[in-house]
Amino acid sequence: MAAEKMEPLMGYRRPDGQIGIRNHVLILPTITCATQTAQRITELVDGTVTFIHQHGCAQVGVDYEQTFRTYVGLGKNPNVYGVVVLGLGCETHQARSVAGELKKAGKPVEVVSIQDYGGTLSAIAEGAKIAAQMVQDASAQQRVPFRFDELIIGTECGGSDACSGLSANPAVGAVSDKIVDLGGTAILAETTELIGAEHLLAQRAADDQVAKRVYEVIQAMENRAFQMGVDIRTGNPSPGNMKGGLTTLEEKSLGAAAKAGSRPLQQLVNYAERPTKKGLVWMDTPGHDIEQLTGMVAGGAQLVLFTTGRGTPTGSPIAPVLKIATNTAIFERMRENIDINAGTIIEGTETVEEVGQRIIDEIVLTCLGKKTKSEILRQHDFGLWRIGPTF
Repeated sequence: MAAEKMEPLMGYRRPDGQIGIRNHVLILPTITCATQTAQRITELVDGTVTFIHQHGCAQVGVDYEQTFRTYVGLGKNPNVYGVVVLGLGCETHQARSVAGELKKAGKPVEVVSIQDYGGTLSAIAEGAKIAAQMVQDASAQQRVPFRFDELIIGTECGGSDACSGLSANPAVGAVSDKIVDLGGTAILAETTELIGAEHLLAQRAADDQVAKRVYEVIQAMENRAFQMGVDIRTGNPSPGNMKGGLTTLEEKSLGAAAKAGSRPLQQLVNYAERPTKKGLVWMDTPGHDIEQLTGMVAGGAQLVLFTTGRGTPTGSPIAPVLKIATNTAIFERMRENIDINAGTIIEGTETVEEVGQRIIDEIVLTCLGKKTKSEILRQHDFGLWRIGPTF
């Protein structure tokens, strides 16, 4: 992938210095009771995004902390210009607490409480009024040039098949290497789908502490399954994976690990935690596509590369998701959802490096404003990894 082919990236500079490639106003519901109200506001005000969820109340301990970290991370994502934090008023995850953390990023943040404003209709009116002004202010902001070293790319695979480890995942791995070489950050996720390949990643750890952490997170993920009285391999590979030609979790994991390229593993972060080091970073997430996608976006990813051999419409309300087909048949069948075909590698008409360059070119265009298929279809998915019971 020749550097001379790469065009300058363009994005929106935030008050805390971060760069966004989108300029959303986020209507952030901190409680499930407020999600419908948030959706009504987005229907009224163009330029706003939101998501539906079932969380925010009766959570305690580490489960509360992880949900709170996810809410805050989504609001702090550099693709977000400003946030209207929408609460009910009596929930565990108080809107004002979330807003207080978001204000540290220096971006516009306002709080609307359904109870304080006297009900749903009044809250919709107030939220829409605030959001409309934010959108107008955001629309006046101009894009500025930025470099790849300010980019955080999330990587994941959903609906893997026998081609995943041979085509799309290695191509994403080549892109990961290029971004790392240019000073940027690439996030590897899906802890459940790295079981059996952990030793390969540990060998690439930047130091002994990172190597130790690799084995710890793998063991912790397996232990969660054992505590439920099941083997994690009862859910992996999935029925779709097996129909696509995969036979074991280890086989799936070796293909998934190819997204990590070949550069040293610099850090291992918790779910929805922003990396503090540049380079290749592993985020501890489950294998559920939307849960891991949400975690990486909450961790600061401005864009996600998503490979698929079975086809999926998955997207994010905040970050563009570039879908990459592992085989030409699924690309042709699901063109309305998939952006790039890596099946040419299987056919022998392109190399891994050539497809990687096409992905880089598409990243540049996406940063310049080109919309991904998931954005066009407004595929605003949200899934939160819960790690405790609701009380």
